[in-house]
Amino acid sequence: MPRRLAATAALFLTLTALAGCGDTPGQRALSGGAIGAGTGAIIGAATGGGAASGALIGGGIGAIGGAVTNKNQINLGN
Repeated sequence: MPRRLAATAALFLTLTALAGCGDTPGQRALSGGAIGAGTGAIIGAATGGGAASGALIGGGIGAIGGAVTNKNQINLGN
């Protein structure tokens, strides 16, 4: 169980950091979902939870994270 918790925390932090790529909420939701799906698939496969379920969970979390972020909240070196 601690391994899954660590993987989930890592996924959440990664998605939160990267979900803001885009100018509109729709673009951020799309990029966050794509990043989350890829990251979730990798973590799901590595932890034995399955790549498909990891991609679904990661994609959903990434899309939500991207949609709720505001462009002004994210500073990518600007």
